[in-house]
Amino acid sequence: MRQGGTILTVNGSQVAFVHTLFALGAFGTALVLGCYLHYHKIVKNEWYGYPQEWFPSVSATIGDYYPERPIFQILIAFNSGPRLLLVYLTYVFQTHFSVKPSTTASKFVALCGFLRTISCGGWVYITSSDNHLWHDVMMITYIVLTIPWQLGNVVLSPDAVLRTGNKYRRRFSALFFLSTIPLVYFFLQHKLKRVPGAYTYYAYIEWSLILYDVLYDSSTIIDFVHLDFVVNASPKSKDDIAKNLLGGESTPASGTYRTNPPEKLRKMYVD
Repeated sequence: MRQGGTILTVNGSQVAFVHTLFALGAFGTALVLGCYLHYHKIVKNEWYGYPQEWFPSVSATIGDYYPERPIFQILIAFNSGPRLLLVYLTYVFQTHFSVKPSTTASKFVALCGFLRTISCGGWVYITSSDNHLWHDVMMITYIVLTIPWQLGNVVLSPDAVLRTGNKYRRRFSALFFLSTIPLVYFFLQHKLKRVPGAYTYYAYIEWSLILYDVLYDSSTIIDFVHLDFVVNASPKSKDDIAKNLLGGESTPASGTYRTNPPEKLRKMYVD
């Protein structure tokens, strides 16, 4: 290959797609296997079992039995790389495509996204059967960090400049937070009043939160089409990188990213 030639180019939307695929695959596989292999065990809780309860909670499905637990954890481990890249690309997208980017706010949201990923690993790999306290602490931390992560991305996304997935983020974020109201209600009905079947309704809403969460992040498939990861045979100068950030044709340094802004946004940067 000639010096400076491109070895590999990966579009950012592919990263977002892989993240969505592994996330849905991990939870979906665990649910299918759990219901097929251990249905009566995973729908049982401290008060009732089948037929009073007929749908499993997330924790019972992903953390209590073999082979659901290791298969889920392996798929989530594969998802960790795309997940961290998604957080990084979200930061890049906000700081390079907004008309008036707020670097400080974007860094804060990115930090929340990073810590949220770590806390996700906490409740995934420390299951309720391992240590109920730390499982709940990590889960609550994850939900709390979801607030600045989702709302921050909605506010900072440059949807006034180019077509983004922000309208989908607004919808899935609204569904996520509105669903926490009946989630708390049915949990209290189960825990305090011991209402038969309440935990099943709680489990339905819990799984819907997982789905809304994954679909929220999947909206970046639309956004990251404007971002490329580029690996070259040899590094280039800083001038070449600067040209690419303005939509130029020069080759960026090895291992960097480049943006592919639409013509409307490119003119705004150049002017």
